[in-house]
Amino acid sequence: QVEVQESGGGSVQAGGSLRLSCEAGKSTDGTTYNSYSLAWFRQAPGKEREGVASIERESKPIYADSVKGRFTISRDNAKSRLYLQMDSLEPEDTAVYYCAVVKSPVAILEAGWFSYWGQGTQVTVSS
Repeated sequence: QVEVQESGGGSVQAGGSLRLSCEAGKSTDGTTYNSYSLAWFRQAPGKEREGVASIERESKPIYADSVKGRFTISRDNAKSRLYLQMDSLEPEDTAVYYCAVVKSPVAILEAGWFSYWGQGTQVTVSS
């Protein structure tokens, strides 16, 4: 089991920025999260959960087309932290954002592969 906790959500006007942070603890089998790929997902009311960005241990990222050029995912393995810098926010970005961990070295955006999830943090963008 890996404990995952997000922070940094809030409300902002369109065009603004927010930075999300996620702290992932050590797995109960002794493996640190640093060997896994990490990702951010989001779920808006009435919609399915969708992958936003994912990053490999060596910091190679992938992004959903809807956020390319606006969002930046990064990780600090020494601090066991994952970040999502969100710029040029749009009302369509309003959702609960989740941090997730997958026992894979490859960055992926398919939710079904992820084993560990945080509780989520709300992001609201007003027009």
